[in-house]
Amino acid sequence: PDGVTLLREIPAGGEQPDILVLAVKPQQLGDVRAVFAAKSGAPRLLLSILAGVETRTLGGAFSAGTTVRAMPNLPVSIGEGVTALYSGDADGAVRVEAAGLVAPLGLVEWIDEEALFDAVTALSGCGPGFLFRFIDAMAEAGAALGLPADQALRLATATVKGSGLLAAQSDESPAVLADRVASPGGSTREGLNVLDREEALKTLLRETLQASAQRNAELAAAARG
Repeated sequence: PDGVTLLREIPAGGEQPDILVLAVKPQQLGDVRAVFAAKSGAPRLLLSILAGVETRTLGGAFSAGTTVRAMPNLPVSIGEGVTALYSGDADGAVRVEAAGLVAPLGLVEWIDEEALFDAVTALSGCGPGFLFRFIDAMAEAGAALGLPADQALRLATATVKGSGLLAAQSDESPAVLADRVASPGGSTREGLNVLDREEALKTLLRETLQASAQRNAELAAAARG
């Protein structure tokens, strides 16, 4: 696009960029740091999406004026994702600037504590994978009732998409919406009774997110060395 220049490698020497966006694998951090260490000055703003790499590690590596850590998820690729941001030293103007950089990708949420990144990663970072699995399982269940597999998948995908949009636009909570669509003695209520039995769905999701959060904490600890 206009205004964008693609470089196959980082030019040697010269000055540090005003804004540096780190979007590499965590294990490549040392190599990237070495290249930028040879440049004069320091970035005014460092925005990093390196998974599990904390701001104190990034600050020590690049000496940026302000460091912002970001956690995007897969749907940012279509402008419908979530990006969580954290910075321990960003003022109001920098927070607005950093949020503006990622706003075209979808919802932007600032978190108050860096320790919450484990929870954010489990919920919105890993969440698309869990929802893809749910859509697949829902489609398989529809096929088991006799629907053609491809049709069941289209129905399941569109149902999840539409329900998500409705939940996002509604002033009512998803719990209230679920109860509103479930008439007493109706078919939706019968299905919800299965999901609600001994809080089966809630328990499963708590365990799922806890496993992901724990793994992210382990990766962060490994990145600290």
